[in-house]
Amino acid sequence: MFATLTALGFVGGISPYNLHEVFLSGVSGKPSLLSQQGSIMTFGQNLTLQCLSDISYDRFALSKEGGHNLPQRLSERPQTGCSQADFLLGRVSLSHGGRYRCYGGHKFSSKWSTPSDPLDILVAGVLPDTPSLSVQPGPTVAAGENVTLLCQTRSQRDILFLSKEGTMVSPLRLRSKYQAQQYQAQFSMSPVTSAHGGTYRCYSSFSTSPYKLSHPSDALELMVSGERHRLCSF
Repeated sequence: MFATLTALGFVGGISPYNLHEVFLSGVSGKPSLLSQQGSIMTFGQNLTLQCLSDISYDRFALSKEGGHNLPQRLSERPQTGCSQADFLLGRVSLSHGGRYRCYGGHKFSSKWSTPSDPLDILVAGVLPDTPSLSVQPGPTVAAGENVTLLCQTRSQRDILFLSKEGTMVSPLRLRSKYQAQQYQAQFSMSPVTSAHGGTYRCYSSFSTSPYKLSHPSDALELMVSGERHRLCSF
């Protein structure tokens, strides 16, 4: 199966050539695409996307849905058999929001790997509202309890996001419901473990432009006390 990749700019000393077709039938394994800063960015932050693989690719290409010109990079090999490339995209502006993928390639070949899983970059502070975030039954719970984080905004928004600080996992996303004169979504964690502990924030958005977010809610710290260990029965 072949697919067209939007035209890419070329940097890093690679000779330009016409890149028309990307090989998508699994000629080699797909790489991974990460943002060390996480998926949610604010204006002025420096955005770096990292494409890496346990295959020794010679180069990587980055694409963004919507046809933007993006760079191709020579790979680095921090470990034998591994390869990676850092894409420095500069200070975040509204245009950085979107869905990205990367591809691996070898020298003297016009074929590219299957694409990485998509990475969504969301830009916070675009919409003027600031949602609120609360938790039931409370911010300190025992492992094994059921916890619900409630995100609310008075502004008409049909999508709400919940993010956890310090993780590269994409934020959770739910459709809002209008209730008690607010647009809200309930993010359930059942049952909680120590892994759920941490700092959370929520954001609002529109499903028609999901990469443009509101300002973040105030931070909510969830503390989970000792794990409950199931007793063996003989």
